[in-house]
Amino acid sequence: MHPILLKLGPITIYSYGVMVAAGFSLAAFLVYRRAPKFDMDRDRMIDCLILILISGVAGARVLYVLLNFEYYRANLTEILNLSGGGLVWYGGFAAAFFTSIWFSKRRDLNFWSVSDLIAPYIALGQAFGRVGCYLNGCCYGIIAPDYFLSGERHPTQIYSAILLLIIFIVLVKWQNKRRFKGEIFLGYCALYSCKRFFIEFLRADNPKIFLKLTMSQLISAAVFLTALIIFKIKADEWGKKASSGSK
Repeated sequence: MHPILLKLGPITIYSYGVMVAAGFSLAAFLVYRRAPKFDMDRDRMIDCLILILISGVAGARVLYVLLNFEYYRANLTEILNLSGGGLVWYGGFAAAFFTSIWFSKRRDLNFWSVSDLIAPYIALGQAFGRVGCYLNGCCYGIIAPDYFLSGERHPTQIYSAILLLIIFIVLVKWQNKRRFKGEIFLGYCALYSCKRFFIEFLRADNPKIFLKLTMSQLISAAVFLTALIIFKIKADEWGKKASSGSK
């Protein structure tokens, strides 16, 4: 673990924060370049990404605090201390999702097109964040069998980072073949939730709460099913329009 990347006098630079910043910067740059292909204004997309980042971090922290309420009720000053991690992705996802809807309506943009544009780069940014988790020592895995990793813990953060990079590549290529609005974002939701559901079996930091499943697994299952249902509805609508247009 290397949670502290550098110390410059009273200034401490944390590995997790650096990786999140690097992931966000690269994602923002790529969205900026890609925006015209989706008929989106580049500056508006950067504004949207900044709001997503702020609301996402806030939502992820709020959910983490709620899940660990007993500790934070006795340590209120620690609520705003993010130096040691303490974020729950789905809390950030929910906050960023509703922020994106609000932003799209306010700027007269199509939410599905906006989400299709940024979805692959969310996965890319997450991959950087998971490397930050590895350096920070959070989101750790269960102890692996001796024959696999000599009794060390599964590096679930690295597993996640690799899978997120694969999701990123798949979604970027998928963007070029998009048939209907929302297709890429819904694909991201399905792929990420599936990835998260199975990775949770190897994680040791999340308690089982129902049917030997963690909170993240239950949310992942709900997100996966919801994404599939909406995807099918939109795909059917697109199919009907395509068939009627070909007559």
